[in-house]
Amino acid sequence: MTPVPESNWAGNHAYAAARILRPRTLNEVREMVAAAPRIKALGTRHCFNDIADFDGGVQIDIAEVASAIEIDSAAATVTTSGATRYGELASFLHAKGFGLPNLASLPHCTIAGSVATGTHGSGRRNQGLASAVSALDLVTADGELRSFARGDKEFAGVVVNVGALGVVTRMTLDLLPTFDVRQHVFDGLSWAALFAHFDEIQDRAYSVSVFTNWANDNVDQVWLKTVGEPRTELFDARPADGPRHPVHAAGLSAENCTEQLGVPGPWHERLPHFRLGFTPSAGDELQSEYFVPYRHATAAFEALRGLGHRIAPLALCSEIRTIAGDDLWLSPAQGGDRVALHFTWRPRQDEVEALLPAIEERLAPFDVRAHWGKLFHRRPSDEIWPMLPDFRELRAKLDPRGAFLGPYVARNIG
Repeated sequence: MTPVPESNWAGNHAYAAARILRPRTLNEVREMVAAAPRIKALGTRHCFNDIADFDGGVQIDIAEVASAIEIDSAAATVTTSGATRYGELASFLHAKGFGLPNLASLPHCTIAGSVATGTHGSGRRNQGLASAVSALDLVTADGELRSFARGDKEFAGVVVNVGALGVVTRMTLDLLPTFDVRQHVFDGLSWAALFAHFDEIQDRAYSVSVFTNWANDNVDQVWLKTVGEPRTELFDARPADGPRHPVHAAGLSAENCTEQLGVPGPWHERLPHFRLGFTPSAGDELQSEYFVPYRHATAAFEALRGLGHRIAPLALCSEIRTIAGDDLWLSPAQGGDRVALHFTWRPRQDEVEALLPAIEERLAPFDVRAHWGKLFHRRPSDEIWPMLPDFRELRAKLDPRGAFLGPYVARNIG
C-alpha cells in the first residue's frame, strides 16, 4: 500500500481515503477487495467530486495488473483492462485497422472510469462511450469475478455504474474499421443562426461542438469533425484563419489541440479536442455538465443566456454537444437523445457552487440530468432518472455489505 495522493486531477477535492492498493495480479485484486471494509476504484483522478473517495477507506488502482489488448477481428471487438487509457488504446487499434465509434474530448482517461460516469463524445447519431461496451468483468465486494455481456438481464445496469458495484477489471468494446476525420473550426456564429438551424448544424458533421460563454452576442466557435468532404461554410460564421483552443479565455496555445483547418487524419487524432501528450483543457479548472432532452435544446439555450451575466465571469468556456439515446440505466442519454451543456470553470469553487443552483433551476423545466463525475448541486431524483430504483436493487445485490457505498453513492444513489 502507498499513501493516498493529496487530491484529484483538478486539486479541488482532497482525498479522505487512507491508502491506495496497487495489485499486480487479478487474484490480488480479488483478495484486496474481499478484505477491505471500505474501498473505491481509482483511475486517472479526473472526476471533480468525491465519487472515487471513501473517508477512512482505501482506493484501488489496477493499472499495474498485466492485461493484453486482444482484438477479435471476426467479431469486430477489442478486450482490454479497464485501466487502459483511451488514447493508448486508440493508437493500438488504428495501427491494426480498427476504430471506436467515438471518443471524448480528452483521450487521457481510463476506459472503466469514463464509462462508469457516462462520459461521451459528440454527434447527433453517436451514443455515449458506454454504448460501445459489449461485455465486462467485475470484481464484487465478496472478491468474486463476475462477467456480464450485452443481452444479460442486468447488463444495462452494470455498465454505467458510478463506482458503486465493484472494480471493473476487463472490458470488451465494439469496433469499426478505422476512418479519417477532418476538423473545421468556425468563428462568430450568431445565436439567431444557431437557433434557426440547430438541426442542420448537427447534421453537418460526424461530431459537432459549439463553444460559448453565454454572454457574447455570437457563439465563439463551432468545431465540425467531418467524415468525407470538407466544410467551407456554416451560415453566418467565419472559417477560422488558424488553429483555435476552445479555452481561449485563458490565453492557451492551440498547440495542445488536435489538428484543425480541414487536414484529414485518423479518427483518434481528430475526435478528441486535445492531444494525448499535452495538458488537456485548461488544466487549472473545475467542470460541470448538464443534459437535457434534444427537443428542449433551444429553449435550454435561451434559459442559460438569461444567466450569461453570471456565468461569463466564472466560465473559461462552455461547450454544447449532442448524444444519441441509449438504454443503459444511469447513462445521461438513457431513454432518448440529449444535448449536453458543459462548463469549464475558473478554479473558484465557492463561487461556482453558489451559481450551480441557479443554473439547475433554469434547466429544471427541461428534465435536466447532471454528469456523475462533475460538480452539481441537486441530488438525482427517481423522476429524472427512472432506472435509479432498479440500480439501487442491483447495488444491494452485488454489494450487500456496502464495501463500495461511499459518501457519494449514499448521497446521490441512496
